[in-house]
Amino acid sequence: MKTRVYVDGMNLYYGALKRSERTRYKWLNLVELAYQMLPPDHVVERLRYFTSRVSGVLDPNAPARQNIYISALKTLPEVEVHFGNFLAKKVRRPVINLPVADRQIEAKPPATLPQGNHIVSGSKPQVLPVRRYINREGGKRIKRKSSVIMPNTVIAEFHTMEEKGSDVNLAAHLLNDAWQGLFDAAAVISNDTDLETPIRMVKEEMKKQIFIICPAARSSPRLRDAASNVRHIGERHLRRAQFPDVLTNDISKPKDW
Repeated sequence: MKTRVYVDGMNLYYGALKRSERTRYKWLNLVELAYQMLPPDHVVERLRYFTSRVSGVLDPNAPARQNIYISALKTLPEVEVHFGNFLAKKVRRPVINLPVADRQIEAKPPATLPQGNHIVSGSKPQVLPVRRYINREGGKRIKRKSSVIMPNTVIAEFHTMEEKGSDVNLAAHLLNDAWQGLFDAAAVISNDTDLETPIRMVKEEMKKQIFIICPAARSSPRLRDAASNVRHIGERHLRRAQFPDVLTNDISKPKDW
C-alpha cells in the first residue's frame, strides 16, 4: 500500500527523544522508524519532515548538530525537509511562588530575597481589559472572562522562542497530497491536537487510512478518535531505527549524541 509519512519534528523530539534515557537515540532514521510502526504491506513512498532551524543561544553547537542530522536525512531518497521558523518575542507574566522582599525562599539552604525595585501590581487586584468579540452564529457580543492578577504579584518580562509554521505546513501538505490522490494511506508522527481536523478530513472525507504514530507515552483522545489507527513509539523502535555512526565521508553521528 502506497504510504506517505508526515513528521512533526519538534513534537517527535520533545515527545520521544528529549527524555534522558532516550537522548542517545537522536541519530534516528525516520524511514526505518516508519516501517517499524506500519503494517508490513505499507510502502513508504514519501516522508515529509517538518522542523525549524534551532537557535544557538543556549547551545552554540546545536545548529551544527541539526545541520548534520538534516544532511543524514537527505541521504534517504524518500525524505523531503520543510522548514518553519522560530519567533522571538517578549512577554510579561506574573511570577509564581516568588516571595516579596525580606521573605524567606523555601530552599536548601534557605535564602531571603533582598529588597530592591520589584515591580508589583499595586495594592488592589489588577484586572486585565475585557475583550469583546462577535458570535458569528448569533450576532451577539460576548465578553471573554477577565484575568485577575492578585496584589503584590511580581510581574516579570522575559524573552521566549515559539516555533511557527510547522503544524500548518504539515496540515497543508497532508491535505494537498490526499486531494491529489498521492497516497493510499498516510501516517502522522505527532501528538499535536491542532492536527485533529486535517487528520479527520483525510479519514472521513477522502476515505483514506491514516495512522497516528505517537511519540508520547499517551496519545491524545481527540487524535485517537480522528485517526484510523494509533501506534506508540517505544524505546525498542528507536533503538532499531538508528543510522550507522558513519554514513559518508562527510556525515557522521555527532560525538555528543
